Amino acid sequence: MDMRYEAFCLEDPQFYETPANWGGDHDSFDVPARSCPPGWERSQFGVWSLLRPAEHSGPEQGWKVHVSAVPKNAARVLATVADYCLPRGVPFKFITSEKALVARNSKYAPRESSGKFVTIYPVDDKELARILVDLSLALVGERGPYILSDLRYDEGPLYVRYGAFVELWTSDESGRPVPALRRPDGVLVPDRREPVFQPPDWVSLPAILLPQLEVRKGAATVDYPYRVDQALHFSNAGGVYLARPADGGDVVVLKEARPLAAMEWDGTDAVHRLYHEGRMLDRLAGIAGVPELRDQLAMWEHDFLVMQHMRGRSLAQWQADEYPCHQREASSHELRSYTRRALNVVADVEKLLSDIHDRGVVFADLHPGNILVDVDDSVSLVDFELAFDVGLRRRRPAFGAPGFGAPADRMGFAVDDYALAALRLWMFLPMTTLTALAPAKLRAHAEFVRRRFPLPAGYVEDVLAELDPGQAALLPSGPVADACGPDEPDCMVADAVHGGGALPEFCWAALRDSVVEAISASATPERQDRLFPGDIEQFSLGGTCFAYGAAGVLHTIAVSGGGRHPGYEQWLLDAVRREPVRRPGFYDGAHGVAYVLDFLGHRTEAAALVEAAAPLVRASRDHRLGGGLAGIGLNLLHLGRTWRDAALVTDAMAIGERLAEQLAETRPRSNAAVGLLRGWTGPALFFLRLYEHTLDRPWLRLAELALCRDLGNCGYGSDGSSPASAGRRLSSSLAAGSAGFALVGDMIVGYLPEAACAPDLPVLERSCQAEFVSEAGLFSGRAGMLGALAVLLRRGADADTERAMHRHRTLLVSLHATHYLGALAFPGSHSLRLSMDFATGSAGVLRAMTLAGGGEGTLLPFL
Repeated sequence: MDMRYEAFCLEDPQFYETPANWGGDHDSFDVPARSCPPGWERSQFGVWSLLRPAEHSGPEQGWKVHVSAVPKNAARVLATVADYCLPRGVPFKFITSEKALVARNSKYAPRESSGKFVTIYPVDDKELARILVDLSLALVGERGPYILSDLRYDEGPLYVRYGAFVELWTSDESGRPVPALRRPDGVLVPDRREPVFQPPDWVSLPAILLPQLEVRKGAATVDYPYRVDQALHFSNAGGVYLARPADGGDVVVLKEARPLAAMEWDGTDAVHRLYHEGRMLDRLAGIAGVPELRDQLAMWEHDFLVMQHMRGRSLAQWQADEYPCHQREASSHELRSYTRRALNVVADVEKLLSDIHDRGVVFADLHPGNILVDVDDSVSLVDFELAFDVGLRRRRPAFGAPGFGAPADRMGFAVDDYALAALRLWMFLPMTTLTALAPAKLRAHAEFVRRRFPLPAGYVEDVLAELDPGQAALLPSGPVADACGPDEPDCMVADAVHGGGALPEFCWAALRDSVVEAISASATPERQDRLFPGDIEQFSLGGTCFAYGAAGVLHTIAVSGGGRHPGYEQWLLDAVRREPVRRPGFYDGAHGVAYVLDFLGHRTEAAALVEAAAPLVRASRDHRLGGGLAGIGLNLLHLGRTWRDAALVTDAMAIGERLAEQLAETRPRSNAAVGLLRGWTGPALFFLRLYEHTLDRPWLRLAELALCRDLGNCGYGSDGSSPASAGRRLSSSLAAGSAGFALVGDMIVGYLPEAACAPDLPVLERSCQAEFVSEAGLFSGRAGMLGALAVLLRRGADADTERAMHRHRTLLVSLHATHYLGALAFPGSHSLRLSMDFATGSAGVLRAMTLAGGGEGTLLPFL
């Protein structure tokens, strides 16, 4: 799971919300800076407030000072900084609220920026030195987390890093827009923000920092008692490593804790939790399956536990590798074999929990990531940070894995009993995060498991009795003789479009109207940052873009038969006029919005966007369909033909030539991003459209070459080998996997039957028929596979494709759909919150369902 999502779940129980919108004035730091002094300007950027003199004209980059803090001392630290900077005319910014500060220093916050509370912008090295000396004295005794990307000054909360003072952008090696620095020759290069101090090679370290660098280098030369062999995991709390004693010996696990980092709301930090875990392990010594505590020590400024290395895969990885429903149609033998092994694993976990309970300890963090399964399917538990003495009746874990955390009324051993019941269901349908968001889905999930797997009588009923006794009573009565096939109608439990009852027949008009109703009900036209709630990417890319913003939603509603919404269209127009163009791409920037504005009849505004994006297009080397030249070229070709503008068509042809040159220069890479949105399959689609426009066969050959390059990057070989044989599991998704490959490959083979990708098409199409898909969304989930099969079926696919499409659309409703204000809605990425956007949420699902129901249009623009 992408742990960035954690912080966006803390404010709103239904939708992802940016920390910039958390709380209100009651949660803001009360400092003199809040009322802007005369002659100063104040601006708000996300969670940051920036104050600077109105006439200030500082450099665009340089050495900046970061001040670290924790909630307990943040107001005091900020007041000290403001009292220093305001009378001296030194610009600075600060995190506005305590809630945002805690979130940015949480366990899974980005490590490179954690701890940053205030940023100060000196005009030169002389002012930098003065600020460091003065503030180090003013902040004596104040502490904050170590900022890993910076060099610390002295022993206080001051840190220094070379970076941009204003917003500069360039492209990275893959062509994606990234923050930039300007080299002395004027060329913009990526500003690499990593958890290590590494200034640009053209920059000299100011004299005041030279002693600090020597101190840091000296720490690296100390002879520590352990030598790290491999990093297993990183979080803001610290790393987990495989290591060996310096004087020889068996492999051990080192678990690191950074002081004042990964702090909880109650002020508990990583170090406190580490030593608490040590006490729990000591108390549980001798239990098979619990790591033996070997040592506790400090190295440099961090604390470590030294523990026995417990072998095996995480249960999450074990299940991903062994689960039979990842295939198109699992056999009864495969289902029985998996069921037998899964039940044995669950029984071993239950036995291990019982042994821990016998010592009077509640584990309190049971989930698949904390369970290891060895080659013989024996289990062990790791991560005892949240374990507690059952005698502490009021003690409950501060956080836990979504779907496995017990309700507020569970105390003591009941916390583990709930998590174990959730695990017993997860083993056969790993969608627990969705039931945390929408508990009403429990019954449908349980019924799917009960009918699909040959489980002991009463297994599912016992699980539901622990998780939700009310829903257990609603399960159909009577035994299930054996697992039924994935296509049998009575195996599907479909929610009604407006809640309650069953949906035996798919009424597409009613379903469409219900989804449109949910999307409309979620709209927030009073906000400027976004119109429809969607993925967290909308808060960094903006609320207008096609993939995650208003443009894609409005286009989808219209082409799916949901009508026009003038008020929402006006919001989009106002946002475009208000916001400068920062990204030119189709799905993440200006060209996707221009496409939709033209579709909605706003040609003047669309043309203005295309013109404003032109300098960024000329500078881009991003080849992708998602945010790069392939999507831009497709849109220019489309608009040029629609508007009869030969200049735009010429621009599209020039982009095609640029992409052809890049393809020739690019060599196959096993770690390259692949797929329709992220790899060379997007340019293949563009080359194909250029061939259709010109009938010049070199474009067709380029389309073939680009797709084959992508297939080669993900493990397909000309000898018929598959990604699995190359050690890489190929996703079935539309954006990055076989669904996108199959659609473009099928188009190429339609023009070029002898294309090198032709032998791969049957395998790619079968991959789209996988029974289990964890998410609903169009780009990465079941909707994308459903839409791809609907398109392939129109082109003449076989009966298996039709059966698989029926299965996808049924399961999409029965397993994934939930409700928002009584209307049908779908969860977004990771199923932690609902989403209404095109890429991850309800709008994209609506598009796929419309095609599967016989509706008109394309799955994606230009596809």
